Amino acid sequence: MKKKLVVLIFFLVLFLLYVCNIDNIPDSIILLNNETLDIKLMRGVSIENEQIVNTSSNIENSINKLANVKICGVTIKKINITELPEIEVVPIGKLIGIRMYTKGVLVVGVNNDKDYKISDIKEGDTILSINDKEVETIQNIKEVVQKSKGNNIKIKYMRNNKEVLTSTISPVKTEDSSEYKIGLWVKEGATGVGTISFYNPESNEFAALGHGVYDKDTGYLLNIEKGEIYDSKIISISKGEYGSTGEIKGSILKNNLIGKIYKNTEFGIYGTAKNSMSEYNKVKVASRNEIQIGDAYILATLDNNEPKKYNIRIESIDKANDVNNRSMKIKVIDDELIKKTGGIICGMSGCPIIQNDKLIGVVTNVLVNNSEIGYAVFADLMIKEMAK
Repeated sequence: MKKKLVVLIFFLVLFLLYVCNIDNIPDSIILLNNETLDIKLMRGVSIENEQIVNTSSNIENSINKLANVKICGVTIKKINITELPEIEVVPIGKLIGIRMYTKGVLVVGVNNDKDYKISDIKEGDTILSINDKEVETIQNIKEVVQKSKGNNIKIKYMRNNKEVLTSTISPVKTEDSSEYKIGLWVKEGATGVGTISFYNPESNEFAALGHGVYDKDTGYLLNIEKGEIYDSKIISISKGEYGSTGEIKGSILKNNLIGKIYKNTEFGIYGTAKNSMSEYNKVKVASRNEIQIGDAYILATLDNNEPKKYNIRIESIDKANDVNNRSMKIKVIDDELIKKTGGIICGMSGCPIIQNDKLIGVVTNVLVNNSEIGYAVFADLMIKEMAK
């Protein structure tokens, strides 16, 4: 009996391992030109191309294949594999102003006073509608709350950028005014400056920052509906020092619209350009396998709003990293850049990195205790994000 139980447990564990292995295979995969599929499969599991179908990628001349995941020849899952052509982009490195607007309004704080009778709305949720009226601005909420005269109002909101929920709140008239409140602090979007990374002249799309825009109050990635990028003028530069990252302060030139933002992701913001940015030279996008430890340079805007080359060194490469924007560790070795900024500072996120005349990545982070050291995301991750 004991032997049978051991055998049963063994087969259950084996079955669970196979289920996990198959479940970890994504439903869709994007590959750069000449990049091979690299997924660890258990014995007996295989991925076989079935047919070529119409492409769903935003990048021209890409090929979309429908593939089968099989166990011992039996198909148990289908995946879409998109193969991108060799891509050339224009590295930019220009400082830009960014304005982003959330879908609905973001909850950044909750008053826990029992008088508000808030059931389950939390910090980080996004309010989509109130009493079935779509919410676009904070003023939309204020109008409905005042008209309620204290009666329950229905709020539809989104959690984790996907789950839509409904709750009710009883507005309360505050003692120091005649206004009704619902005990929620909300905001509509975000503004700031950063660096535009590259431009694809074939699709008229741009990528910037190399990391997502997060709400500073909640720490959540902003779920945006739309946004714009503008020309920006540098006001001041504070150097990075131990314990302080430094910062480029800039003003947004609202009359100089560059493009529209259509998505905000963990690997940067993406959009379409108002006009062509092809006055700069195009370069090929390198796969991570082409990147080498050693010298490279970034394009950054610090003087006269024009990008300039500054030397860096690639210190380490995490070729298996597909989950965050710390693909490479980099070090600033340019004396002029160190003198001006101390190294990498806020506002330089998005600076393109060139090695052997190819775009290999984009600056994303800096070490707080050493501004000469930072991180960068692979260019191939940003290209794949653009293609989705």
